[in-house]
Amino acid sequence: MTTIVFMGTPEFAVPILEALVDAPQYEIQAVLTQPDRPVGRKHTLTESPVKVFAKEHGLKVLQPQKLSGSPEMQTVIDLQPDLMITAAYGQFLPTKMLAAAKIAAINVHGSLLPKYRGGAPIQYAVMNGDKETGVTIMHMVKKMDAGDIIAQQTEPITKDDDSGTMFKKLSLVGRDLLMKTLPQIIDGTAPSIKQDESKVVFSPNIKPEEERIDYQLPADRIDDLVRGLRPDPVGNMILDNQRTKIYDVTPLKEGTSLEPGKVVRVDKHTLVISAGDGTTYQINRLQPAGKSVMDITAYLNGHQNLQPGVTAITDD
Repeated sequence: MTTIVFMGTPEFAVPILEALVDAPQYEIQAVLTQPDRPVGRKHTLTESPVKVFAKEHGLKVLQPQKLSGSPEMQTVIDLQPDLMITAAYGQFLPTKMLAAAKIAAINVHGSLLPKYRGGAPIQYAVMNGDKETGVTIMHMVKKMDAGDIIAQQTEPITKDDDSGTMFKKLSLVGRDLLMKTLPQIIDGTAPSIKQDESKVVFSPNIKPEEERIDYQLPADRIDDLVRGLRPDPVGNMILDNQRTKIYDVTPLKEGTSLEPGKVVRVDKHTLVISAGDGTTYQINRLQPAGKSVMDITAYLNGHQNLQPGVTAITDD
């Protein structure tokens, strides 16, 4: 039986861990996940999806605040697992810890490396309007997402997809690709392909200032950003002088001569806004600061001042 220490945190990692648990040839010695975090307006301390699953299946859970030099790191080293497998864990693994894996330390990464190294590869693929992305199974090294590639599989991105749907799709792609690849990794026949450093693209964790959607972009690009930032952290604009989260827009075929941010058309159920390059889009779902998510009909009930030609969206 091959022994494994698994490391992961969000829902993306759960199907991958579940497949390993269900496979009789693998033994999960321990699961590492991020510490419980406060969530929501009430800051309720919440366990990660991986921790919830691990507890339900009686697995040993370790949650170091910082892995390097921690007792939990020493516990993993002492276990001397055959494999270390990470999937969106959220911390760097020290070299001393990586070296404790008898066979290999591998990562399930949500992009086609070397494109989108970093903590937000799925969001960036959608935000940038990519037509496809995928999953890479790779060897882990000290440098972020820079290890040799073992296997890759592509997955299309449609205009109906957002980061949430792609997380779910790529989680299953990663699960299946890992389970297919593991026997080769274990018997030493798996490929090991060096990444082309000239093609590296980074996808660092999204900063608060990057959640502001540039309303002067063309409508298709605004749609890409809205979908890429949904369902979390959700992009925002200053709409009718109020910071407003934008959950859903539809780029339209109709053009306009109005400068970006102006109301093109409005009725009880529709708000059409001008964007860059003479393009337009309608806002479908949004959330003004301090209020619940609502459709555009409910929003317009309280914003009768938004009339054709009026500036609706501003910089601040």
